[in-house]
Amino acid sequence: MFTGLVQAVAVLQRCSGGVELRIPSAAGLDPAGLALGDSVAVDGVCLTVTHRSAQGFRADVSEETLARTTLAAKADRRCWVNLEPALRLADRLGGHLVSGHVDGQGTVVAVEQQPASWRLVLRWQDPAYGRYVCEKASVAVDGISLTVADCSADGAEFWIAVIPHTWSSTTLQHLRVGDAVNLEADLLAKYTERLLVHRSGMAAADQAGTISSAWLAEHGWS
Repeated sequence: MFTGLVQAVAVLQRCSGGVELRIPSAAGLDPAGLALGDSVAVDGVCLTVTHRSAQGFRADVSEETLARTTLAAKADRRCWVNLEPALRLADRLGGHLVSGHVDGQGTVVAVEQQPASWRLVLRWQDPAYGRYVCEKASVAVDGISLTVADCSADGAEFWIAVIPHTWSSTTLQHLRVGDAVNLEADLLAKYTERLLVHRSGMAAADQAGTISSAWLAEHGWS
């Protein structure tokens, strides 16, 4: 489990074998402090440390993870990625609960510098995930805990106000229009939907959109 508060950035590179990634050491995350089997969020993807040295650490990546996230493309281009070690029980929860299980990718629609922040506009590549997005909701973008400032009616497109500290200390500063990012919707929203679907007797989670005022009244909500 993570908080979405990035502790370091490093350059990602692919190793021999095709599904092993190497993350060189970076300021803010000392590989010596990692143990084999530890979890580290790499651009929001929870990976397991399989090898470490003074130069960095390595992690195996499954075909499922490569297909769902941006890791393969970023490793081939040796791009910068955000790093966060797993949360300790005694740590402060400064961001929001992030599992490191990416739901899907998003596309950068616009990047606009404003007087006191940057306006980052994103769109889910699969618009169905927009149902988890609403104003002031939490969302993890490449592993960074951010707050939705506003969104389209279906939530598929949303924008975020990024403060200068977050902009300069993460990979957000490298984003350009058209780039792909890893997105993880709020974990609490997904569990809430699942519980509502189960209680209503619906057959599949994608039917959650049929919840209406009449349904809520029937189940005791007024």
